[in-house]
Amino acid sequence: MTATPHPDELAALVQRLTDRSKLRSEDTLRADVRQLLLTGGLNLAEHDLDVDLETPVGDRRRIDVEIGYTVIETKRDLRSTTVLADAVAQLQGYVAARSEQTGQRYVGILTDGADWRAYHLRGQELVEATRFTLKPRTEAVELLVWLEGVLATRQNIVATPGEIARRLGATSASHELDRAALAALYEQFKDEPTVQMKRQLWARLLRSALGTQFRDDDDLFIEHTLLVNSADVIAHCVLGVAATELHPATLLLGRTFEQAHIAGVVEADFFDWVLEVPGGESFVRTLTRRLARFDWAHVEHDVLKVLYESVIGAETRRSLGEYYTPDWLAEQVVAETVTDPLHQRVLDPSCGSGTFLFHAARRYLQAAEDAGTPLAEALSGLTDHVAGIDLHPVATSLARVTYLLAIGREKLTSPQRGPLRVPVYLGDSVQWQQRLDLFAQGYLIIRTHNEGQLFQSELRFAEHLLHDSRRFDQLVNELADLAAKPRKSGTVPSLKGLFNRLAIAKGDQEEITANFRLLCQLVDDGRNHIWSYYVRNLARPMWLSLADNRVDALIGNPPWLAYRHMPAEMQDSFKDLSQERGLWQGGEVATHQDLSGLFIARAVEQYLRPDGNFGFVVPNAVLDRPYFTGFRSGKYHTSTEHVDVAFTDSWDLRRLRPHFFPRGSAVVFGRRTASGTAAALPRETQRWSGRLPANTESWEKVQPRLTREEALLSQGREGVIESPYQPRFGQGATIVPRMLFRVERQDAGPLGLGGGRVSVRSSRSSYENRPWRDLPDLEGVVEQEFLYPLLLGESVLPYRLLQPRTVVLPLEGTTLMDHTHGHLERYPDLAQWWAAAEELWEQHRKSDQLNLTQQLDFRRKLTLQIPAPPLRIVYGASGMHVSAALVEDPNSIIEHGLYWAAVATREEGMYLCAILNTPALTQLVRPLMSYGKDERHVDKNLWQLPIPEYDTANPQHRRLAELGEAESHRIADLELDTAKSFIRMRQDVRRALADSPHAEELDALVTELLD
Repeated sequence: MTATPHPDELAALVQRLTDRSKLRSEDTLRADVRQLLLTGGLNLAEHDLDVDLETPVGDRRRIDVEIGYTVIETKRDLRSTTVLADAVAQLQGYVAARSEQTGQRYVGILTDGADWRAYHLRGQELVEATRFTLKPRTEAVELLVWLEGVLATRQNIVATPGEIARRLGATSASHELDRAALAALYEQFKDEPTVQMKRQLWARLLRSALGTQFRDDDDLFIEHTLLVNSADVIAHCVLGVAATELHPATLLLGRTFEQAHIAGVVEADFFDWVLEVPGGESFVRTLTRRLARFDWAHVEHDVLKVLYESVIGAETRRSLGEYYTPDWLAEQVVAETVTDPLHQRVLDPSCGSGTFLFHAARRYLQAAEDAGTPLAEALSGLTDHVAGIDLHPVATSLARVTYLLAIGREKLTSPQRGPLRVPVYLGDSVQWQQRLDLFAQGYLIIRTHNEGQLFQSELRFAEHLLHDSRRFDQLVNELADLAAKPRKSGTVPSLKGLFNRLAIAKGDQEEITANFRLLCQLVDDGRNHIWSYYVRNLARPMWLSLADNRVDALIGNPPWLAYRHMPAEMQDSFKDLSQERGLWQGGEVATHQDLSGLFIARAVEQYLRPDGNFGFVVPNAVLDRPYFTGFRSGKYHTSTEHVDVAFTDSWDLRRLRPHFFPRGSAVVFGRRTASGTAAALPRETQRWSGRLPANTESWEKVQPRLTREEALLSQGREGVIESPYQPRFGQGATIVPRMLFRVERQDAGPLGLGGGRVSVRSSRSSYENRPWRDLPDLEGVVEQEFLYPLLLGESVLPYRLLQPRTVVLPLEGTTLMDHTHGHLERYPDLAQWWAAAEELWEQHRKSDQLNLTQQLDFRRKLTLQIPAPPLRIVYGASGMHVSAALVEDPNSIIEHGLYWAAVATREEGMYLCAILNTPALTQLVRPLMSYGKDERHVDKNLWQLPIPEYDTANPQHRRLAELGEAESHRIADLELDTAKSFIRMRQDVRRALADSPHAEELDALVTELLD
């Protein structure tokens, strides 16, 4: 193979490819494409692949370039639609011919050097799956990564998170091609009975746990199929098996693992339907070639979560409350919680892709090695001591492979290893509906009927059979295997040998035989072998909840899902379970209630033995927000059981940057205690701060960047005397959509308008949402009396107001007019403007609940300002620093970006300004604020601080008012550059305040007042 060229030569080659000039011939283009393939580091020699030009395909046709299972057609310029259509038709013939001749799945590439398009066959149609466009400054490596994803020719790619996301993630050529091929297979065969049955079971399982939150659509099923099939292949690669040499059925059904006595990793499931449709085996072979490129033997972290997160969209993961934990944090939570790994049984009840399981398994194996435990005994002990559950079939498939990665190829392939069962189960840890759907009268009941089937059929297993998990799993597996073996239809083989081998009591044999008859019937009906998988996984949470099987430690990251994002059905169940355990707060914080607290309470209730430990990653709100008050109490009492926990410690992770979750996070630790001995979460916490490095997989790389210090939590309203100002402050009016109300004055022309009339047009903003941002301006004339100054969040600096905006409001005195009330018709110009605004509102509003007047005065936030008091204090609702000022214009309307309250005197206003604008106040309120990328949304959280009402008899209060007045004059005289953003101007004001001779005294007074 030609040596890899110098980067400058490769850049020159790519530059030539982008040149579509008429001087270039197709022969020259073909030669350049061939040179790129040979010299681009695509490892063609390792595959013994040639890059052939002009290869015959029959009927005197010749393929421009052929390499492996890819044919490339070159054209001088594809920008012509006619040329493109003819080229696609030509390429279709080549791909179809090669696929038919070889029985392999072929890919076609069409290129003019600058435009690269990859196609696959969908039935007899050639369909584009992915494309890449070369631009003048495109780096050669970007094209080569795309090409390599199509060709799958590299070998021994290090399985780092970056490489997995780059080469297998949703934007990679590999994923786009494989997903397109799988979607085509599904579309063609989705009505086949076996495909329908597996899709229905997949949907039934997820719906039983998630209710209407579950998105039951074909796209998600296809994504899950691709990911689980990928996990099955990777599992073989982890063991060093030559996966590309195995039959697809061997890969997806786990026959190699059966022979190796490794159970619970790869098995028949919802997603092996691809084996039962024409073209499915070819798809699996191609998928295997792509995945076998990576070196899976040396993996030190849960890298498969990267694959999951890069394929399953962020919105889908958010709707499920899925936020995957970085390895370094999981490693530390495990180390803190699992203090005696050889003697603590550990469960992650929401294991996701297996991050916590990976580190718990590594910790156990290291302890076993240090203790000199023989390998077979160590691995047997591991599977008894580290287990996981998740309700997501894709997550559990990935977690099983992650479990193997934790053990490592060397141990898995050692002759000293004994039989192994990976204890990661598909199940609902919360058990939302299990009491109704699965267990009744001492039996595990699995209904096997299809949707719409008239008569129901059930598999029934006595609960006591579940007590011995290994025997139960073996029983169900062997029943399914026996049912699937060739036999005369309608006959049922004897189970005598199975009963003897597993020592099944006579009292259970009749029921098991009835189950076996049903399994045989399901085989005869074409609904085969999924049932052993389904039964074993749904039974596992119940088995672990039995008192004798409860674990010594719970670890993990429970689902984070706010009540307001749950569907109605799930909200009802969540509220009932939360109220029963004293977790429901209701009132104004109801919509902020979060599943994570209930999940932990349920996990402790069901799976943790008395004196067992737990360590969970949680939303930071758990530490100090009022809606987690019940959870922090540690008392989770129901009518049948009193569960108490003693919280021991917490880690506050809000100040780590960048955030590794969309929301601020924390970790809480505790143990289950005897009834009546709960201990609330301590106010003392360990606060972590620092900037995380770009490579955050390992603790060794993260630890030097961290600062950990003791701090106190402000736990919402618990024990805190709220300020008497709290009920006095309210939010301003929701004057949106902006373009219907906010206006700019226009030139009235040389003749003017007369009569106090003003020409206006919509004032636009980059913050507008669609569809309003895409609509043309409203333009017109309105009477001067209906134009009001509008104060926004961005209008307020510390001690100072910026120039207000202008807003059109149909206010007559204290009455908000519309076409039915308030006699709008008396004001023809306003009436015309309002009619145009109403028409746009009716056309584009998202809900039919509110007309435009109701929208403008939502919750009376506008009319409560009228008539306005002479003096008001306003402060910004968002931002980490509080900015407050005194409003002396009673005509000003306050928008929802501000909170406001009337004050009786200027002295009271200056007193509040002095407190709110002082840096000491910001530090005190920070722990009470919500977190995103930084602390944000001051809202009314600051009134949880005990800010006293102004008292003229109090010398401290009078002094604060005097200092506030002095600072107000200083800032009024401060020369500001109004061309800057309001954020920059606020920073300038804060710098001036920090340099003030009163700064130190103000901080001391506010600290003394509120501490």
